[in-house]
Amino acid sequence: MPAPATERSPLNQPAAADTLLRFLNTHASGPRQLPERFADARTMQAWLLEHGLGTETTHVTEADAAGARELRDALITVLLAHAGDPNTTPDALAQAEEHLRGIAVRYPLTTVVTATGATLTSTQTGIPGLFGTALASVTELAHAGLWDRLRACRHDPCHFCFFDRTRNSSAGYCGPRCASRASMRAYRRRMKEQAAASSD
Repeated sequence: MPAPATERSPLNQPAAADTLLRFLNTHASGPRQLPERFADARTMQAWLLEHGLGTETTHVTEADAAGARELRDALITVLLAHAGDPNTTPDALAQAEEHLRGIAVRYPLTTVVTATGATLTSTQTGIPGLFGTALASVTELAHAGLWDRLRACRHDPCHFCFFDRTRNSSAGYCGPRCASRASMRAYRRRMKEQAAASSD
């Protein structure tokens, strides 16, 4: 009798999350205060080369860089909602989701079936292929029941994206430093509100 299959632990960060986080954490914020990697065509091409996703001859336009920023920022809005960010309004989330639906139409995916399973892959190459791969990673995580574990740090302006490894899926910050800063900011706001109320 064969041994029962071992259930994948939700604490293991899957390859699809690695792929997506590499794309998402290109914005200017974050704990290491890295520069914007999609600021323009030149910086985006440098990022592609750094990650082995392009060559010196890969053609990147300013429209490509703008499209990358728009896709990334829409995904980050969804990840902020995953983290329970109070500043992510229903309207902002709806706009991000609508943008992502439009992106999915422009960068279609195809199903690749093998004897061991099925995966989604982009039908395009170059920059469109990069965008399609990001969407394929989202779909893979969603089908694995792990999409909501991808989150963006609630501390503004950090918004560093990460995979929530907590057992109860409760992480809202990328680390203790941002959690502490957010707590201190909330404390100061409460003190300010109390002082204003007492002076009335």
